[in-house]
Amino acid sequence: MHVIRGGQVADVDGTREADVAVADGEIVAVGPDAVDEIGGEDAVDAETDASGSVVASGLIDAHVHVMMDGRPDVATAVSDSDYTASYRTAGNLRDALEAGVTTVRDLGGRGTLALDAGEAVAAGDIDGPRVLACGRNVIMTGGHGNWFGREADGPAEVRKAAREQLKAGADVLKCMATGGVLTEGAVTGAPELTPEELAAFTDAAAPTNTPTAAHAHGETGIKNAVEAGISSIEHGTFMDREAAEMMADRGTYWVPTASALRGIVDHGVESGIPEDAVEKAEDAADRFDDAWGHALEADVPIAMGTDAGTPFNFFGDIPRELAYMVEHGLSPERALEAATVNAADLLGLDDVGRIGEGYRADLVVLEADPTEDVAAWQEPEAVFAAGERVA
Repeated sequence: MHVIRGGQVADVDGTREADVAVADGEIVAVGPDAVDEIGGEDAVDAETDASGSVVASGLIDAHVHVMMDGRPDVATAVSDSDYTASYRTAGNLRDALEAGVTTVRDLGGRGTLALDAGEAVAAGDIDGPRVLACGRNVIMTGGHGNWFGREADGPAEVRKAAREQLKAGADVLKCMATGGVLTEGAVTGAPELTPEELAAFTDAAAPTNTPTAAHAHGETGIKNAVEAGISSIEHGTFMDREAAEMMADRGTYWVPTASALRGIVDHGVESGIPEDAVEKAEDAADRFDDAWGHALEADVPIAMGTDAGTPFNFFGDIPRELAYMVEHGLSPERALEAATVNAADLLGLDDVGRIGEGYRADLVVLEADPTEDVAAWQEPEAVFAAGERVA
């Protein structure tokens, strides 16, 4: 039995003095009497002194691309071999874990790379957070991300493409409802998959109750995706009031990925990012503030995601997303909620996101209370994944 003792515990239920007892990767007791609950000091095999520190749930990033490494021009990754992409994936996952990220959702990559990475982590072959993955994005022919997506046109073909990902073991299905920033020639907010195609996509997911995600920048594409029953809108950069209200009414999650825009806009063309992408990102950034205003006013449910792997958006920097969310109007408490229980709910996980008996022991030890200081996430003192100290 391992006990993390002497500190405070902080999650969506508040901050309180508590010890945390862990056995077989699971939290078995939390509170000032945790040691007594597990049978007293004789039951303690190991301990971590958290005096003066705060124990929080490991972060959940609901939108990453494990095959990408933050390079300025993501399209250059096309020429990398599968072996190179695999080595890069292992490094990215290790970086995320050391940063306190204990669960990630990969929303698009080559072949079964991310699905295989998830199996490798679960088997203990590589170190990393738990990985849920979509396999390949479903996109229109020539659409955003066509260099690694599964191109499909028409409802029947889209349905088949989605079913192919389920057959491969996908935990979530992802499609491109609009154009995007990083595909040359794509119009960022323009609708791509049609309403009929989106309906076929969600129809394919329904029998297995598989969550769905739609890359959608423009308001029309967002509304089309919401109408089709998509579980989460990724990016949502041009969200208008009507789209926000639709999302709130239907419980559609928003995954804003502020880190993706910041990585491009803050570094610009001089860093090697293609000029077309920078121009589109700068235009999108001008409208992103409005999207946040509409989302907060309508009370749209928000889950944290970064789009890690896009230009200058590194896996080791994932915790910065919480600070960006606070800059856009969330309180530190709501940022914590977005990165823990909300993200867990979106991913369909009921064993992470809280510090309580029966939950997975995915924990980070922080210098300060993250409900008061959002920067506390950025330099964890210790990280535990399923009860094992990994950093």
